[in-house]
Amino acid sequence: MSDPEVDPVTLEIMRNQFESVAEEMGQVLITSSYSPNIKERRDCSTALFDADGRLVAQAEHIPVHLGAMPEAVDTVLDYDPEPGDVFVLNDPFEGGTHLPDVTMVSPLSVDGEVLGYAVSRAHHADVGGMTPGSMPAGAREIYQEGLRLPPVRLVAGGETNDDVLLLLLANVRNPGERRADIRAQLAANERAEERLADLVGEHGRSRVLAAFDAVMDYSRNRVTAELRDLPDGEYRARDVLEGDGVTDDDIPIEVTATVSGDTVAFDFDGTADQVAGNVNAPLAVAKSAVYFVVRCVTDPEIPPNQGCYDPISVEVPEGSLLNPDAPAAVVGGNVETSQRVTDVVFAALADAAPERVPAQGQGTMNNLTIGSRAGGSDGFTYYETIGGGFGGRAGGDGMDGVQVGMTNTLNTPVEALESEYPLFVEAYGLREGSGGRGEFRGGLGIVRSVTVEADATVSLLTERRRVAPRGIAGGEDGATGQNLVDGEAVPSKTTRDVPAGTTVTVRTPGGGGYGDPAERDADARRRDREDGKAE
Repeated sequence: MSDPEVDPVTLEIMRNQFESVAEEMGQVLITSSYSPNIKERRDCSTALFDADGRLVAQAEHIPVHLGAMPEAVDTVLDYDPEPGDVFVLNDPFEGGTHLPDVTMVSPLSVDGEVLGYAVSRAHHADVGGMTPGSMPAGAREIYQEGLRLPPVRLVAGGETNDDVLLLLLANVRNPGERRADIRAQLAANERAEERLADLVGEHGRSRVLAAFDAVMDYSRNRVTAELRDLPDGEYRARDVLEGDGVTDDDIPIEVTATVSGDTVAFDFDGTADQVAGNVNAPLAVAKSAVYFVVRCVTDPEIPPNQGCYDPISVEVPEGSLLNPDAPAAVVGGNVETSQRVTDVVFAALADAAPERVPAQGQGTMNNLTIGSRAGGSDGFTYYETIGGGFGGRAGGDGMDGVQVGMTNTLNTPVEALESEYPLFVEAYGLREGSGGRGEFRGGLGIVRSVTVEADATVSLLTERRRVAPRGIAGGEDGATGQNLVDGEAVPSKTTRDVPAGTTVTVRTPGGGGYGDPAERDADARRRDREDGKAE
């Protein structure tokens, strides 16, 4: 019997239902979690895959999580998952991104048949390692960054594997918080199985599976049509990272983008070899950044699924910064190198799609981690990524104080931060004059100052401290960022123990400007002066 056809109206209904499954997973995870990093900042992502490991639908969560998820499912498929299993993993060399991002993959069975997979990925505030918060600057190998989990069955045949859970919790700080967040992820994946069963009950097994294929075909056709509108050719760009936490030497990232008909290929030949520090990025992270940019320069309303990725190919030399060999340190690659890959791919496509490529945004996640080495109830780990300026774009100014590129989290509200941790927020606001001038200005960065009220370890993983976010089409660069500890400038990547009473200040970069500043509208200039955006 052939698969039933799915007419356009039914397809649109079912596409939204598939996306609702992923969104509801995310809501369960966020509302059930315990750590502020997930329940407040929403540093988590959820998605629905088919039985072949192809992405069907995702929630509107974190780009660097979502684009790398297919690698996690592909890896789990090698372990012969069965109904009732839940695999947990975080190993960047076996389907993960960096160790704090703990991923759970569950087969979704209906009447005993696996029809798909639920995936949840969440940044846990600590997974062990050499520093509280598991984001150590200067790490030289992955063993220093935390507990490394290849895909293992946390749940087997519906029964929790308590030995795996005990091993995991014995190697992390704040195990009670970790246990609660793990249970929240399990609940999210369980909800997906319930909702898929509901859809099979409503539409029938054959129609659901046919709709899986149809939504991917639809997105693939939309993306290939968009790519055909781009001029064929080779487009090149180069950018750098500002050191790896071991040295301050610039680390080049180069890409050649080849647009050919309805496909686009990205070759990162010329990118640096893997480095001693922790800014190496797993191949899945590099691919995720490429996928994100292609979605931005095509129609972003195209439903995100495997069909969007099929016309894209990515080649990265083995043993390089973007495809490192174990046991390379990688914790900064997921958060900082991914941002630079985004910048360099945008730059490469600027000539192909000039109206769709903005000036560079802040180009960093401004990772701030503060934690204590005390055990028991006195221990804490706080993690935050801090927003900055978005780049100006054709027809509009860049947004102020937002997450840019591969992240999409919220901030930790001051009230939540101060009630959960021995921290006091001294200042939190926009950074005047930090956006690059242009016909359309770059967005402003942020100033956030936090005083630590207990002895603690502070880790900073940041970028764009000496290489400014670039303007485009004649626009000026945005301001570089700055990190201060008690008013003293510190490196972009640093870990240090500090006594109670220490104040940590992060001044995030502004976005670059778009277009000649002389062309800026007079009313817009007046508003700039009123809003503190003019120098």
